[in-house]
Amino acid sequence: MDDMKWTLAGLIHTALINTYPQAEGLPAQEEIAGLLEVPPERDMGDYAFPCFKLSKALRMGPPMIAGALAAAIDAPDVCQAKQLGGYLNFFFNRVQFAQKTVEKVLAAGERYGASDIGQGKTVCLDYSSINIAKRFHIGHLSTTMIGHSLKRIYDHLGYRTVGINHLGDWGTQFGKLISAYKRWGNRQEVEQGGVEALTRLYVKFHEVAEEEEKTSGTHALEDEGRAYFKAIEDGDAEALALFNWFKELTLKDCARVYDLLGVTFDSYAGESFYNDKMDRVIDELRAKELLSVSDGASIVDLSDADMPPCLILKKDGATLYATRDIAAALYRADEYHFDKCLYVVAYQQDLHFRQWFKVVEKMGYPWAKDLVHVAFGMISYEGQTLSTRKGYVVYLEDLLQRAQEKAMAIIEEKSPGLPDKATVARQVGIGAVIYADLFNNRIKDIDFWWDRALNFDGETGPYVQYTHARCCSLLRKAAEQGTADAPADYTGLTDDHAQELLRQMSRFPEAVLDAADKNEPSMVTRAVTEIAQAYNKFYYENRILDAEPGVREARVSLTRAARDVIKTGLYLIGMEAPERM
Repeated sequence: MDDMKWTLAGLIHTALINTYPQAEGLPAQEEIAGLLEVPPERDMGDYAFPCFKLSKALRMGPPMIAGALAAAIDAPDVCQAKQLGGYLNFFFNRVQFAQKTVEKVLAAGERYGASDIGQGKTVCLDYSSINIAKRFHIGHLSTTMIGHSLKRIYDHLGYRTVGINHLGDWGTQFGKLISAYKRWGNRQEVEQGGVEALTRLYVKFHEVAEEEEKTSGTHALEDEGRAYFKAIEDGDAEALALFNWFKELTLKDCARVYDLLGVTFDSYAGESFYNDKMDRVIDELRAKELLSVSDGASIVDLSDADMPPCLILKKDGATLYATRDIAAALYRADEYHFDKCLYVVAYQQDLHFRQWFKVVEKMGYPWAKDLVHVAFGMISYEGQTLSTRKGYVVYLEDLLQRAQEKAMAIIEEKSPGLPDKATVARQVGIGAVIYADLFNNRIKDIDFWWDRALNFDGETGPYVQYTHARCCSLLRKAAEQGTADAPADYTGLTDDHAQELLRQMSRFPEAVLDAADKNEPSMVTRAVTEIAQAYNKFYYENRILDAEPGVREARVSLTRAARDVIKTGLYLIGMEAPERM
């Protein structure tokens, strides 16, 4: 919560107690702060409090309440209170607001918006979760960057975070891949081709299996794939050796992508890590009489929760995703003692998570309530949906390389003399991809288009990065000119454009808190975008370096504060902030 909102809530609370000492059921300061809102029109003030909420307790009309409270609030150094209909509207003391906001931001620097709210608490974040034997494609961008951003946001708020890449290294698909490799592959080709060679084998397996079903109505190839996976589960030496080789090739391939994105993890414990930990789940479910048999499969009945049964074991005794997810949750609870465990997975898996979360609850674990599915929408590429089985994929490494090439072409055109162009092209190109992914609410589907992502105007990554570079450029020029003896004169920050920038910056800490509360990085993305937009309007409408002494210092300080907040905001969503563009 920003300081001004809390201060205004205190003024309202005090006025209520003094004006209506006999009234009962008056809201506390915290509740009042939560009711304060930003007026729809700029000339209606900086914040407004809806007095409708007080009508029942005070037994009078909202306009009368607003008028009485406005008369009772006398704090000219903070604000002026006015009654506008049934609202109590506040107009800041612009000079004081400017000074306090700038000084607070500059004192915090890049730690602005940080807090100790999470001190002593642990958040586990399960994200990215790449699949072994498949190249890292654009479909994994959202889980990777949402999870990475949330990790940084929670870190910023003082939590201990554990980033987990729950590798998709278990399942029937690996049996299918072994079958494909033994039928059509050879070691030399796979060593040379890496994961691309494995993907081709996987696609061929499905093409042949589909043709088999069409022509003969049989599923011999699919059965062979399932048998090979059972061999992996049973510890067959040859099957395990091939499986581990596939895994090594994949991790080497994905490491390049993670390096480009700046993404790291604290744990790579994937599904196979829990292979020897699933008996605990099965034994405990049986001991608690939660496991039953249906058509030969072992299930947990969830009809009382209006859900289909949760499958724990197949007819052949093989485990399923739910079995391993429950085993992983039990392990993480014991190992990390988490206060919250987030699963950044596409919304199509919503039922799966609701099912096994309910199973954990039925097992009697109180921390079941702390398991959170952070769902997100699907991503397509320039109007086309992706399908690994059909062979249409956009590999993330290729996308990021192309983004850098496109950024470099723009730099060569607009700023051919820019120092260290390769670094800036990397920062801008990759930043554009990240920003495009994290700008909208995470549950929305995304269609990635180059002309939008790399646009230097509007709501884009390059636009925000360029604003940061603009701030840095102005500050370099200010340093070259030297510092005047005059102290900062904050009357130079009372115009509407400066005040809008100050308001946006003052609300940034609340945006960070809201982003963590809702597990929604786009709240930070939008907040930093609005700050960039506000700074550019301030920049164009005000003389800065050639302003009169005192005013110049205030405006340079505001630029320095804006630079720090923009850099922090970009960092929290996983982007870099170039100093020159």
